[in-house]
Amino acid sequence: MKKKVLSILSLSAVLWIHAQEKDTLDQKKIEEVVITGQYMQQSINKSIYKVEVIDAQQIKNMAVTTAAEVLNQNLNILIEPSRGSGDSSANIMGLTGEYTKILIDNIPVVSDQGMGNLVDLTKLNVNNIERIEIVKGSMGVEYGNNAVAGVINIITKKNYSKKFTGIASLQEETVGKDYDWFKKGNGRHIQFLNLGYKINDNWTIAADINHNDFQGFKGRYNGYKYFSENNDGLRGYDWQPKDQLTTNASIRYNKNNTTFYYKVNFLTEKINVYNPVIEELYVGGGNRTYIANDADYKTKRWIHQFNIQTKIGSRINYNGDFSYQTQERKKQEYQYDVPNRQELSRGEDFTYYKSEVMYSRGMFSNFLDSDRVNFQIGYELDRTKGFASGEIGDFGSTGNDDVNRTIFNYANFLSAEWNVNSWLSLRPGVRLALSNKFDSQYNYSATARFKTTQNSDIRLVFGSANRFPTYDELYTYMVDNNHDIRGNENLKPETGYSAGIFWDYTTATADNWKFNFSASGMYLDVKDRIESVIISNSPLKYTYLNVDNYKSLLFGGSITAKKGDLSLNAGVSVLGISQGLNTGNITSPDDYNFYAEANLAANYTLPYTQTLFALYYKYTGTKKMFTHQVNAQDPLDPGQYILGTIDDFSMLNFTVSQPFFNNHLELSAGIKNIFDVSTIRNTVQGGDGHNAAANQQNLFYGRSYFARLNYNF
Repeated sequence: MKKKVLSILSLSAVLWIHAQEKDTLDQKKIEEVVITGQYMQQSINKSIYKVEVIDAQQIKNMAVTTAAEVLNQNLNILIEPSRGSGDSSANIMGLTGEYTKILIDNIPVVSDQGMGNLVDLTKLNVNNIERIEIVKGSMGVEYGNNAVAGVINIITKKNYSKKFTGIASLQEETVGKDYDWFKKGNGRHIQFLNLGYKINDNWTIAADINHNDFQGFKGRYNGYKYFSENNDGLRGYDWQPKDQLTTNASIRYNKNNTTFYYKVNFLTEKINVYNPVIEELYVGGGNRTYIANDADYKTKRWIHQFNIQTKIGSRINYNGDFSYQTQERKKQEYQYDVPNRQELSRGEDFTYYKSEVMYSRGMFSNFLDSDRVNFQIGYELDRTKGFASGEIGDFGSTGNDDVNRTIFNYANFLSAEWNVNSWLSLRPGVRLALSNKFDSQYNYSATARFKTTQNSDIRLVFGSANRFPTYDELYTYMVDNNHDIRGNENLKPETGYSAGIFWDYTTATADNWKFNFSASGMYLDVKDRIESVIISNSPLKYTYLNVDNYKSLLFGGSITAKKGDLSLNAGVSVLGISQGLNTGNITSPDDYNFYAEANLAANYTLPYTQTLFALYYKYTGTKKMFTHQVNAQDPLDPGQYILGTIDDFSMLNFTVSQPFFNNHLELSAGIKNIFDVSTIRNTVQGGDGHNAAANQQNLFYGRSYFARLNYNF
């Protein structure tokens, strides 16, 4: 294995010199349009926001299967697996998934905890994605609540140039060292089919289906079949098996100044959770066996979305989004006879989370017949009906109650874009948000774009956004002999502010090398952060209060170099985090703690055979953060804040792709996670029975090998 790794690293050195990168600053598609934060689609170069773009070609070269895997390559984004649930959300600039807004075609995605936040990125497959647009920083004016750390907008494929388009794909992967074909076996097995038909110049229909069968990663465990009479706790998986099926169907109309688009998305997912603890069961006649209380977690999600772009009269542009979404999660418990490998009994399915969302967003622009001044008026409304069962969590007034709540939010926003002259553009903005649950919220933004030279731009961006409390923070009720943790329905939304400066410079040499240099600096401040606080030492009681503050400083830079089929992109960033933590009795130091990240993406295509070599590397440095340490021997002791550590790690992926038969057939193979990272030491937040061991954090499922076959009809 060491020889294989050394061989890959040697090839990496060659590709460092002769490489092509199709990263977020893809020179080949530098003039492509973006929609995130825009009045209408426009060139990425003219965007007043700094928009990072990951295009379909790069996603294909990575040989990834979900949006989570794509985003993990981006600097200052870490995809964190959730304990127990199997979900993975995006950590941006040190803030967890509650602070990032996830959109599909400009529409927030439903989740258990709300609308657009804490979205499980492993539920978003990449085979139907045209590009992913990322804007970091508070985007409350454009995208409302929870867009504190940034916005991730997943743009799906809609345009089909040919009369008929068909793509079929098969991908097989090992999971760690394990792989076989069989059900209840090992590995990851992925099948995908996409069909598009252009009825005429105006109408297009499309459909796709994606099946992702992940058989689990054992890690420090020994699988669901493992049995030990001494109950050593080694049965099960570090990453639970997950079977996922996603389908899409769409219809698009385009004529003159009007385009409308309807798409329906359906997802069904099943996660098998195997209990590491077994129990003795006497079956009569002096006989006994050993059982485990296992469970299946099932998710069904429907997303209906409709978009229309048209002109009102001869000039006014209207862009309207409408969506109806539901997500339901069920649990089914059963007893499994481990030595005899058979089920003894199975309970009924019961729903433990359900969300139902109606959403609409409309924007009117281009009121003035002017190339210099434009303004936009918009509205946004969403009605979210949420249900949480007392069977799975502790909610309500007694802890055993189900919680049914409906939250209605309505907002108006206004911004104006002024092209002062050929080198300066300004855009101020404001949003007023009204809610039947929370007080009125105001958000503000101010952006400026300076075209300092023909090849250079500077962007200054300021914005604010709110984060609304989650179900757990509002309604948790866990009171027994060992706990007293209560939610707080009087919590107010957190408020985040960000300011950033972004510089981009593009140039070319006489021998056809193209270069892009970029540098950025960002500041983020989150006030009134919600935290679990001790309100009584004896007896020990907790509740949630708006007590903490959070600040971060980010500095980064990147370079892209390209010549023909060869290019290279490398980036580096330094992030500093300051947290003012509060238990109600003591407060933590608020010193900044800095850590570094770096990434490299390199592609090289052989000119005659069109063989593609793709390399992706990312380094995440050691993080230090303050964490509260209690005195278990003395409940009256308020404890102390100590500096915990999250260890550094490196990720390296390598892919080779070869097309055949005029690009109708393509075979790809490669290695993911060459350095075999699975868990890292984390003394800030320990694991539990669903995640890694104490002081360990699950990140990836070890080194894996894959092969993929694509056929383009």
